[in-house]
Amino acid sequence: MFMIKYPNGMKKQTSDASPVLTRYGGRGASLEDDLNRSNEYYRECDIALIYKKPTPIQVVRVDYPNRAHAKIIEAYYRTPSTTDYNGIYQGKAIDFEAKETINKTMFPFKYIHAHQIEHLRKVIKHGGIAFLIIRFSAHAQTYLVPAEEILSRYDAKQKSISYRDVCSCGQLIREGFTPRLHYLDAVDAIYFKEEIHHDEKVK
Repeated sequence: MFMIKYPNGMKKQTSDASPVLTRYGGRGASLEDDLNRSNEYYRECDIALIYKKPTPIQVVRVDYPNRAHAKIIEAYYRTPSTTDYNGIYQGKAIDFEAKETINKTMFPFKYIHAHQIEHLRKVIKHGGIAFLIIRFSAHAQTYLVPAEEILSRYDAKQKSISYRDVCSCGQLIREGFTPRLHYLDAVDAIYFKEEIHHDEKVK
């Protein structure tokens, strides 16, 4: 085990299985795994280029029992992470955060850091597509929610978005095998409606 220090002073113990200097943060490993598999499929099929963002770690102390078994004893995140994923789809920059909650009635904003809110705001300002992918474990449902819906409630000092609002303003993500999460279908439905309707008329 070794210790990681967060920028806000919090500490976390993590495995020392290998001396890797990059770790991935985030809540809800199952959702993260599903998204990583889906993104791999999208890249292999040349549909989109979307990647998980690495969080760089600054190593402070390393134990060298011998040359072949170096262990990181203490490290800290150099900078706060922004959001989980970014990339390009349909000529547009995409940036999003993935969250999972066991809450049945709402998604609390305490799981979104202020710097992540500001990052999503800047993505929108510069013409990119920003959203959250929220999994409600109790309902076995995963939704894509436009960042604008989160920002409007956050700016209004609300502390959460209700499950009902997520269902009405978000897009339910279809699950499958390849890809595991068809979340780009949800992106199409929300952000590329005109293009989809135009293509249907042409056909």
